Amino acid sequence: MRTEQTLTRLDRVFARLDREPERPAHIDVPKMSRHRVALLAGTLAFYLAIVWLVVITSWLVRLDWQVMFFRPYQQWAGIHWFVDYYVVLGQRGPTAVMVAAWLGWRSWRQHTLRPLLTLGAALLLLNITVGAAKLGMGRLGPHYATTIGSNEMGLGGDIFPSGHTANAVVTWGILAYLASAPWARRWLSAVSAVTSLGVGLATVYLGTHWLSDVLLGWAAGLLVLLALPWVEPLIARAEAGIFDLRDHWRARGGLTAPARLSPVETPVRLKPRSASQNETAARAATPRAPVYLAPGPHTARSERTPVTPAGSRRPPQTDRGVRGPASTARPLTGGG
Repeated sequence: MRTEQTLTRLDRVFARLDREPERPAHIDVPKMSRHRVALLAGTLAFYLAIVWLVVITSWLVRLDWQVMFFRPYQQWAGIHWFVDYYVVLGQRGPTAVMVAAWLGWRSWRQHTLRPLLTLGAALLLLNITVGAAKLGMGRLGPHYATTIGSNEMGLGGDIFPSGHTANAVVTWGILAYLASAPWARRWLSAVSAVTSLGVGLATVYLGTHWLSDVLLGWAAGLLVLLALPWVEPLIARAEAGIFDLRDHWRARGGLTAPARLSPVETPVRLKPRSASQNETAARAATPRAPVYLAPGPHTARSERTPVTPAGSRRPPQTDRGVRGPASTARPLTGGG
């Protein structure tokens, strides 16, 4: 009886993955080119300009107050439920888990830790730079503003720049940064830019951030992405150190593990055996045929009688006599 193994959907997925190349022939690592340096300098100038316009309480602060008094969450109350869900795309916890799961799969497929290490380095830079700016400037948010028309700076707040916006830029932009194909890098860059700006405007709609907070958060996240090529040598060293540590643990485990000897390798003193004992041992070492193979000479299939544990399957036929040699004479029929 022939049985076929039924593959599940998960088995088919892993079978498809096994046919894929395990590691790409070349993994492109972005470098700090002149174009990237120019973008970094322009974004840094934009960052400093936003900070200066808020510090001197310029037209940008007046625009912040006008948007706050407009109360978008009351003007367009019908989309409030959608914005509540959409703003989650900028929260550090859920977005980091989703992106880390995807990059972890890529690390496993490519046999490299660079995607996960790059994400970790980018989030570390983001937390340090944005956190320091928040605590250093101490701006209060719209819900906690004290004086109409003021910039609300240095009052112990932690709203400037917008952490949701900066986190959305870095978390979704890291997918474009690690993309191997140029077309994928362009499309993912556009998607991450639109997503991050949408998250920032969602915080303005909900009244949790000023408009200038969103502009500065977008610039802060872009600065982290543009500066990542400077961190690539450290990422490569960290990856090499992790792999060396793994190899060291494997080697150490192999040396400290107790060596187990097989019965053949066990040092046992053997006594000299006689000829009869040698013959018995050789007979015992000879492989025997399995019990399900019938012993004896081979017979044709037509000459075998099917046998079951209860006996022959052929029903007894008592009404038939034993066949003897065929008679050569045939009875005559007809008249005579």
